[in-house]
Amino acid sequence: MSVVIIGGHERMETKYKEICKRYHCKSKVFTKMKADLNHKIGKPDLIILFTATVSHKMVRCAVVESERTKAALERSHSSSASALINILETYTV
Repeated sequence: MSVVIIGGHERMETKYKEICKRYHCKSKVFTKMKADLNHKIGKPDLIILFTATVSHKMVRCAVVESERTKAALERSHSSSASALINILETYTV
């Protein structure tokens, strides 16, 4: 399963990737807006939005890409490790 995480804290980026690896997921993490974010997202199975730490422009980009690629979109206000674990447990049964 491939996962794209949008938002979150820069200092947690490696922790997010480690957690995804434990759940056998390939992951990409974008904590800041990139110029060509829509092209870098690719075609993941799941897009996770940490809404408390993400710009509106990044949210719009993620929503459009999830609709275009038919990827599941999960929103979480918290950008903690436990929030990510809860989401991954739901999707990787």
